Amino acid sequence: MGESFVAYGVRLGLRGQTSAALSLLRGHLPPHARSAGVRGVDRLYSLVLGGDGPRPGVRRLHILYADHVRIARSEDLDTVLSAFESEVEGFVGVHAPARVFVHAGVVGWRGRAIVIPGRSFSGKSTLVRALLDAGTTYYSDEYAVIDMRGRVHPYDRPLSLRTPGAVPGVRPSRHEPESLGVRRGRKALPIGLIIATRFRDGARFRLRPASAGEGVLALLSNTLSARMRPAVTMIALREAVGGARVLKGLRGEAAETVQQILSIANCS
Repeated sequence: MGESFVAYGVRLGLRGQTSAALSLLRGHLPPHARSAGVRGVDRLYSLVLGGDGPRPGVRRLHILYADHVRIARSEDLDTVLSAFESEVEGFVGVHAPARVFVHAGVVGWRGRAIVIPGRSFSGKSTLVRALLDAGTTYYSDEYAVIDMRGRVHPYDRPLSLRTPGAVPGVRPSRHEPESLGVRRGRKALPIGLIIATRFRDGARFRLRPASAGEGVLALLSNTLSARMRPAVTMIALREAVGGARVLKGLRGEAAETVQQILSIANCS
């Protein structure tokens, strides 16, 4: 059984031996993926569900393939589906023809986006949550999706929150923004503020103004398509940074940082 979808201009194929396998993959596609019915796809994902084997005490593993390459195998189905989600998001982020995907948290504030570039465990999700508690709108805690005019679009997936002190390898819990009393952003926004920061325990909020070039570099170092499509990437990032203020440096606890960030954003 198979289906095809398009996500941000990238054609994806899903295949499974049962409708249940297809449904599981479908539930982990990137936001805004739509059924397409196309024949040719850019990548084909296949899920083989495991479970009880032919003899008592024997269990088959769940296996995931991307084209003909096995990318995950485990008794834990959630582990395999998490691997699918990460792989398909990364593939779309590299190959989307008219969007540039930057690892970043994004919130909306007074008609502009606040963008916090950073990879997992950089503290961006914690800072995003604190900004949301202060009244901003939710755009993403994983990717800033930037178009060729430099505007940021919502990446509409649940907010990922880790338990304080969680170690790498522990999956975060997912929360729909509405369950946290948070509003979703719906329209693309120009960037008003880029915060290139990282958390250090006990640090004071000491962000210094940085140049537009430093802003581009902060985004570029977290951009999925930087190596594959450098020219297109640079055009979008230059447009994105053109009207933004850039701040750089260390920060302490998120709650102590938020009001200062919003105060700076109000002056942008």
